[in-house]
Amino acid sequence: MRGKIRSVGLSDVGRVREHNEDTIGVDADIGLFVLADGMGGYNAGEVASGIAVKTIVGLVKEAIEHQDMNTEDPETGMQRPSIVLRDAIARANKIIYQTAKTQPQCEGMGTTVVACLFFNNKVAIAHVGDSRAYRMRGNRFEQMTMDHSLLQELVDRGFYSPAEAARATNKNYVTRALGVEPTVDVELHEHPAEKGDFYVLCSDGLSDMVEDDDIHLTISTFSASLETVAKQLIQLSNDNGGRDNVSIILAQVVDSFAAKNGVVDKILRWFG
Repeated sequence: MRGKIRSVGLSDVGRVREHNEDTIGVDADIGLFVLADGMGGYNAGEVASGIAVKTIVGLVKEAIEHQDMNTEDPETGMQRPSIVLRDAIARANKIIYQTAKTQPQCEGMGTTVVACLFFNNKVAIAHVGDSRAYRMRGNRFEQMTMDHSLLQELVDRGFYSPAEAARATNKNYVTRALGVEPTVDVELHEHPAEKGDFYVLCSDGLSDMVEDDDIHLTISTFSASLETVAKQLIQLSNDNGGRDNVSIILAQVVDSFAAKNGVVDKILRWFG
């Protein structure tokens, strides 16, 4: 994956909170990007998000190095890398849950998570909670994840319109998080990835403070520099109140990354 994706990750405490309970993980060489937004107790949210990112990055990296990624899961029809990502998140949930149960200072901690894993001209997007993934393809900007939140459930049931939900104040009641229960339902989808695609992972410190249209406009305006995009988005969040920690990972596909066929690859090397 080296050289196929350019990326940047930034995190900021915001204007109100005393500490930053978000954690980000960026490993462009294996095409993995992870963002977690922790919650619960003094510093415990930071512990939960840190465990989540460290566990997911470590397990996915180990699997890519030691397992055959060119297989399909018979149960879901998804490719092996997607299943590896899902299972790594499930494992992180167990570790956080056990830590919260055995360490009094960590009681009640949890974290959201959103992650992207790029492979074979595809991207697996997995999430738990209300941290989001967006994609900009051409001039189309869309949310790729659906929040696991009380507000989203009320929208789904027709109690709020999307416009009303955007103005609502009760945005932060998540219905799913890592570390709360012994097991967790990880939402997982595979999508084709195309050259030129921009992917945005963010905590709700961005999505609650900055409208989707303004995120889109910022990417379009400053797309030549991903670091500038990230800094501008954090600045917008803080200018609008900065009521929460804000974390952003940006990844742009710059070249095709189709999986190599092992046998064909060996023959080509022989004729090198």
